[in-house]
Amino acid sequence: MKLSRIAAVLFMLALAACNTVAGVGEDITGASRMVQGGLGGGGY
Repeated sequence: MKLSRIAAVLFMLALAACNTVAGVGEDITGASRMVQGGLGGGGY
């Protein structure tokens, strides 16, 4: 019982870490597109 609880907590932490990394990647992408648009580049 205790092992499955630890496994569930580790799974939740891994999932949260993946979401955090994806969120940071989206923030960087958005900022770079904004800068590109400000410089006259053909942004998306």
